Amino acid sequence: MSLAVVYSRAGTGIDAPLVTVEVHLANGLPSLSIVGLPEAAVKESKDRVRGALLNSQFDFPARRITINLAPADLPKDGGRFDLPIALGILAASDQIPNDNLGHYEFVGELALSGELRSIRGVLPVATQCRNAKRSLILPEENGAEATLAGDVAIFATNHLLKVCAHLSGITPLSPQPPMTIPPLPDNHTDLSDVRGQHHAKRALEIAAAGGHSLLMAGQPGTGKTMLASRLPGILPSMTDTEALEAAAIQSISHGGFDTRHWKQRPFRSPHHTASGVALVGGGSNPKPGEISLAHNGVMFLDELPEYDRRVLEVLREPLESGKVTISRAARQAEFPARFQLIAAMNPCPCGYLGDSSGRCRCTTDQVQRYRSRISGPILDRIDMHIDVPPVPKEMLYGETANNSETSATVRSRVEKSRQRQQQRAGKANHQLDSREIEKYCRLDQANRSLLEQAIDRLGLSARASHRILRVARTIADLNQSDNIKTNHLSEAISYRRLDRR
Repeated sequence: MSLAVVYSRAGTGIDAPLVTVEVHLANGLPSLSIVGLPEAAVKESKDRVRGALLNSQFDFPARRITINLAPADLPKDGGRFDLPIALGILAASDQIPNDNLGHYEFVGELALSGELRSIRGVLPVATQCRNAKRSLILPEENGAEATLAGDVAIFATNHLLKVCAHLSGITPLSPQPPMTIPPLPDNHTDLSDVRGQHHAKRALEIAAAGGHSLLMAGQPGTGKTMLASRLPGILPSMTDTEALEAAAIQSISHGGFDTRHWKQRPFRSPHHTASGVALVGGGSNPKPGEISLAHNGVMFLDELPEYDRRVLEVLREPLESGKVTISRAARQAEFPARFQLIAAMNPCPCGYLGDSSGRCRCTTDQVQRYRSRISGPILDRIDMHIDVPPVPKEMLYGETANNSETSATVRSRVEKSRQRQQQRAGKANHQLDSREIEKYCRLDQANRSLLEQAIDRLGLSARASHRILRVARTIADLNQSDNIKTNHLSEAISYRRLDRR
């Protein structure tokens, strides 16, 4: 036959649409052309493929070769199409059998020697291949990651010759065994290391139990960063679905996915000089940003007012919707971005407002300008605001310094609370919409009056009042209460500190 059809996958955001590689050999002057909206790396594949075939002792057809990557309107980039193009040329020139190519999908970059090199974004490819009921042949280095997709036959190898031997039935490849995932090492820093700060620890536990966002304000050295770094240690374990979503995003990022981090919640802490594109993602070929890399995990923004205001404003929509859509002239990509925001800030420019030694010399206008760097809409979208005061020296060095709960103890309560939320609504409390709030966060007449008074005195928006109800629902779940009581609602209202300034 002079025509061969090979299946592969492109990379568009976290999706991996099917690409049909059609190779046709015709009479005429020897040439090779690739059509179907290929970018530079794909156009260059003809030289890599020619070198790989010749160095693997195959014949490169001296004919007019046309390679079509369908669909024609889908941009293709990267070296992932090298392997399917090479196999299509071999099948069209009758150097390998063409019978069973339709049972497989192929991705991989070829070296000039014929060796297979790893590519990024393998996990979405394996997931879509599983849905299409085909087997996947790919580079050896990507094999372990691909098995995380579940029920799909993965064949990983390191050379073009081995792929051809498998397709020819000479030396069949062995399926890649499922990755052995050892128990997660408890390498998180422990909450018991934090001395004092019982109020902040309580707020951190509530935030972990309901997935709520948290803003901590306090003087330098009071433990804000220390508290934030210990949040992953008290979060509930990731489900398989959550782990697969997070791993898929990391797989298509520049850093790739490390299988040793499977089922470990992401913790991202971008520097305050980060741009808006760095946070939400972008580029001509859209890539995920920090908020997407923190999907199903934590994003910690230290020194929140030091971020450019326009950069912080890009967080508005993702905090509400849990996703971000990046539109470019040639393509559009949507990335999930359901992250838990933890932020820290100083109370004033010098950081010592309210210090008993009187070190602060900031004027009222300076303090107001400093706090106004965080806009009202952003502040309104953060569920909890707390003050983190200095720790008394007797708490730091006294005999009671170590009388603090461990992360394991707190995590057990958090997991029980999450189980109640999943059984009730199928989601964490911070994801409840307005109808679910009316259903699961009902208040009696006395508590309704208390909430109305708080709205009037603090000038709360409807969004802020809903966030109070979500936090109150989490506090009730931690106390294993079916109904929101006055003490639960009062505590939730107390976590809106910055609304009363």
